[in-house]
Amino acid sequence: MPESPTDTADFTLDVSEWVNSAPVSPESLRGRVVVIEAFQMLCPGCVSHGLPLAQRLHGMFDRSELVVLGLHTVFEHHEVMGREALEVFLSEYRIEFPVAIDRPIDGQAIPATMQRYGLRGTPSMMIVDREGRVRQIAFGAVDELALGTYLGRLLVERTPHDASSITGGAERSGEESCDVDGSCT
Repeated sequence: MPESPTDTADFTLDVSEWVNSAPVSPESLRGRVVVIEAFQMLCPGCVSHGLPLAQRLHGMFDRSELVVLGLHTVFEHHEVMGREALEVFLSEYRIEFPVAIDRPIDGQAIPATMQRYGLRGTPSMMIVDREGRVRQIAFGAVDELALGTYLGRLLVERTPHDASSITGGAERSGEESCDVDGSCT
């Protein structure tokens, strides 16, 4: 997967509200590597792979170095995936990291942050470097060894450059994922 940098001032999450935390600003994250796990509650791959991996990362790293955020990005079944259901879901699955709710756009199925970064579906993982640039976007299950290596490189680097890739998406690994057209594999 190619690196996908953006301008430092350009990284933002366009969200309507936060769960598990007060609002988190991109400015407050500068100087730290950020892993954002985009998910839906009804996505099998999110429940079986994406969220458990994000929770492990959250528990593994010092938050002064690496921060994990969830992005609940709903592109289907909107009526059953509101804030109250999300709070119950996060409690049931013991998700402790901050979770943002992607801002819906009137008349469109795909919410704002998902559109902004061209996320293809869920689960998706975005990795932001210490300078606030999006360095990777992966759709589906990521290879955990490649992810660990990639994060290690980002954590030690002080200047932007390609730290490699987190290849191993769902289409190769056999893990389930749901695309924006509503089909799950």
